[in-house]
Amino acid sequence: MVESVNDKLEKDTCETFSFDEEKVNRIKPRVAEVAGVELIFKALSDATRLKITYALTIEEELCVCDVANIIGSTTATASHHLRLLRNMGLAKYRKEGKLVFYSLKDEHVYQLVSIALEHAKEGE
Repeated sequence: MVESVNDKLEKDTCETFSFDEEKVNRIKPRVAEVAGVELIFKALSDATRLKITYALTIEEELCVCDVANIIGSTTATASHHLRLLRNMGLAKYRKEGKLVFYSLKDEHVYQLVSIALEHAKEGE
């Protein structure tokens, strides 16, 4: 017998409305702590930016031209994505003559990408 959409939805929700007031009162104010964190995930949700960030976990520092070749884009496109990553606090850069090199901002960014990749591989 085919289950209706409503039957499926009902199975993964509470059948009665009841909550633990102590837990809710303890946790609810802390939820505001995540304000702004969604921007990190938004930046990394773009496939191109995630590829760039992942490339920077493999190689500590890459020139904009290297990144463009790795992702198969123009240097302008690579620069655009790298600038966004920098503005989001995920990457940093340095200039050396006419070249611009990017690296990850800190170990936390490395860990975010590494853990996400490890998690994705678990499902395979």
